[in-house]
Amino acid sequence: MSDRIEFKGKGGLPLAGDVQGPVGAPSVLLLHGGGQTRYSWGGTARVLADHGFRAYTVDARGHGESGWAPDGDYTLGAFAADAVEVVQAIDGPVHLVGASLGGLTSLLLLGELAPQAARAVVLVDVVPQYAKAGADRISDFMSERLHTGFASLEEAAGSVAAYNPHRPPPRDLSGLAKNLRERDGRWYWHWDPAFLSGGTGPNEINDRERMTRASKAIAAPMLLVRGRVSDLVTEDAARDFLTEVPRCEFVDVSGAGHMVAGDRNDAFTAAVVEFLSRVSA
Repeated sequence: MSDRIEFKGKGGLPLAGDVQGPVGAPSVLLLHGGGQTRYSWGGTARVLADHGFRAYTVDARGHGESGWAPDGDYTLGAFAADAVEVVQAIDGPVHLVGASLGGLTSLLLLGELAPQAARAVVLVDVVPQYAKAGADRISDFMSERLHTGFASLEEAAGSVAAYNPHRPPPRDLSGLAKNLRERDGRWYWHWDPAFLSGGTGPNEINDRERMTRASKAIAAPMLLVRGRVSDLVTEDAARDFLTEVPRCEFVDVSGAGHMVAGDRNDAFTAAVVEFLSRVSA
C-alpha cells in the first residue's frame, strides 16, 4: 500500500508523489516519461517494495497532480533541478529509474547537476542518439488530441491501442483514467499543454553531444533497458551507446516497444530488481 507524499521542486513548485516500502530501506526514485504520470510505475513500484526497497513515484512538473510551471519552463534543466530537490528530500542513498524523458533527466542530473545524487541509474528505452522518427511519432501522438480531448475513455483507449499495438487493449479502463481528466464532458491528457506548445520544452534532448558527455561523466552503475521493437532506441543506437559507455549494462526486453514497463512489466521489473538488488548490496 502506498502513501501520498508531496515534494517541492525548483522554485517551490509542488510535486505529487507516492511512496511504498520499508522505512529506512534503499530508496528508488522512478521518473516517468513525457505525457505520463507516476501511475505508470504502479506494478514496478509494488514489486520493488516487496523486495525491500522504498519506492518513490513522482509526477513531473506539469504532469498528473503536480503543479504546472507558471513560466512555462519545461526544459530538461528544470526537470533535472526538480529531481535534485526530490533526491535531497529523500532520506538516504537513492537509485534512479528513468523512462524516456525521465531517463534523459537522470543523465543531465547525474552527468552535470549533481554527480553524487544517486548510487545507480536505470535508463528505460532512451539514449542520447535516439531515432528522430520514433520521437516524432511520440510527439505526433501527444499533440493529436492536445486541445480537443476524447469523447470517452473508450475512445482514448482506442487511440492508445492504435499508437501502441504491442500492448493488448486494457479491459479495465481505471488505470487509463488516472492519466486523463474529465472537463465539460470530454477527457483530456492530464498534463500542461504548454509542455508541447506555448512553453519552453526540453530542447536539450536534441543536443546529443551534450547528452553523450553527460552519460560518459556518470560514475554510478548504469543499466540500459531497451524494448526490442522500440522505434526510439534502435539496435544500432543501443550498440553505439554501450560502446561510448562500456560500463553500462544492457537488457533487451522481447515483445516490448518504447513503453517497456507497460508492454512487458514482468520482464522489465525483474531486470530492474535484479540490477538494483545487486548494486545496492
